[in-house]
Amino acid sequence: MMPQTLTIAGSDSGGGAGIQADIKTFQELGVYSTSVITAVTAQNTLGVTGIYPVPVYGVREQLRAVGEDFQIAALKTGMLFDAETIKETASAIRQYGWKNLVVDPVMIAKGGASLLQQEAVEALKQHLLPLALVVTPNLPEAEVISGVSISDETSRKRAAEKILLLGAASVVIKGGHAANPKIAEDYYLTRDGKERLFRSPRINTSQTHGTGCTFAAALTAELAKGQPVEIAICTAKQFIQAALSEELHIGAGHGPTNHAAYQAYVRRNGGARHVQVIQ
Repeated sequence: MMPQTLTIAGSDSGGGAGIQADIKTFQELGVYSTSVITAVTAQNTLGVTGIYPVPVYGVREQLRAVGEDFQIAALKTGMLFDAETIKETASAIRQYGWKNLVVDPVMIAKGGASLLQQEAVEALKQHLLPLALVVTPNLPEAEVISGVSISDETSRKRAAEKILLLGAASVVIKGGHAANPKIAEDYYLTRDGKERLFRSPRINTSQTHGTGCTFAAALTAELAKGQPVEIAICTAKQFIQAALSEELHIGAGHGPTNHAAYQAYVRRNGGARHVQVIQ
């Protein structure tokens, strides 16, 4: 049976991020996708012009519909928007016993629009992070969650440790916002102290809309297939590396990544792009 996955996130009318990016990624990696939409956004590559949250009871009914009929092997959360939606999501995860939760703590869109209300940050920390197998913040999100200003490797590790104290089993702090012009470095830390660095060449492109959603979705897909966390992270990084490399040039702003690029690269080269893993 094809592994079944769930994405709980917002809809992106531009198709590059959110639910749309997750479903594309799941499809490319050979898992079946179910979805719960938490909000509808009006956005394109130039920015977000409107956010329309789904009422909490609507989120609850979607969660119930999925939970009563599907065998979810792994799931991810994206834009949850407010505290009540976060609490409802956490409640359903516990009720249905869903495992292999990837939390992508989506907070701010590429154009600067806030995608998570301030009071929802505390709900995220209190209700959702304790259920997470992996949390995947970028550097600004890691700073908000941990309260630590990240300026070097030492402060990055301290921020990761603070996030793990909230209950998550592991964290990947993504390095896309770092200043290194040549290397994109993701830092992985587990609750029992295991550390890894995942490095790949930095790609100079403006076609980056949906990178965080896509990375977390690829990670979720691999977990659903039974891959260990570190192997799943490596594949997710390879997936997003390919998606950034094969530019689509769609839209006038931050264009979407190319979700079909990974499989095309594997077919052409008999393997995936190299990602350096440092223990």
